[in-house]
Amino acid sequence: MINETAHAARLAIQRNAQTRRYEGAAPMPQAAAAPVTATAPAPQAADPIEQLRKLGELRDAGVLSEEEFAAKKADILSRM
Repeated sequence: MINETAHAARLAIQRNAQTRRYEGAAPMPQAAAAPVTATAPAPQAADPIEQLRKLGELRDAGVLSEEEFAAKKADILSRM
């Protein structure tokens, strides 16, 4: 019986050591936690021409590099 208890304790310690933890702010108690709701991502413009126009504006504003612009442009054009 002692061996079984010691074995169970070793397994619990190993599982605990292998568990990753977030070490930021203290977790909120379950009763006070806000309910989790699924939110849909912002819809992308379905029109590829509009997507390309917005992409060009981002490039012109300096948000995207030429390489990033070219890669995304090729991606949009491949879906047409």
